Amino acid sequence: MISTIILDFDGVILESVTVKTEAFRTLFSFVPEHVDEIVQFHKDNGGMSRFDKFQYIYKNILKEDLTQSKFNELSKKFVDIVFKEVIKAPYVPGAKEFLETYHSKIPLYVVSATPEEELIQIIQKRGMSHYFKKVFGAPRKKAECISEIVKLTGSPPEYVIFIGDAKNDFEAARAAGVRFIGRIKPGDENRFSGLYGVEAVIPNMYELARYIEVHQ
Repeated sequence: MISTIILDFDGVILESVTVKTEAFRTLFSFVPEHVDEIVQFHKDNGGMSRFDKFQYIYKNILKEDLTQSKFNELSKKFVDIVFKEVIKAPYVPGAKEFLETYHSKIPLYVVSATPEEELIQIIQKRGMSHYFKKVFGAPRKKAECISEIVKLTGSPPEYVIFIGDAKNDFEAARAAGVRFIGRIKPGDENRFSGLYGVEAVIPNMYELARYIEVHQ
């Protein structure tokens, strides 16, 4: 039985992962000797908030102190780069149909590493707010948000599924004790290969709908 569905945003609802990858490349173009390493770190840590990534990049790659003013500057520039592009990003195949079909059947929630206020604005601009019971974002950790949803709904954790596209998403689901389905864009490496506890790996949201039909 599935009583609650929790969705990551980038790479699960919208095909916006590439937008944010290119934003990191643009944002750190002032250190060209490190930019490839920074972009790779970003790609390897999908599901981590940009705030945590900035901290890591400065401490471990640039080996500089990240002042509050520089942090604020990076955050503002990042939003300036990505916001309009995410608004225009296409849906993951099947995502719009999935939301339209299932929002009235099973409670849907969003848990993302995108800052919560920004995420809510994007969802409002896209006209998607009515699909979701509640939207959760950074700076709160995903596992914490998932656990709160379990408490809010009163659902047994084994009836709750989180759909994500990163290993960090799987780890958040495991920490919160809920089920996990991974989404891998066709042509991308399967980041969930060999991870025990991944219930299924899907290429698009049409397949998620089929999975739910069979297992509901």
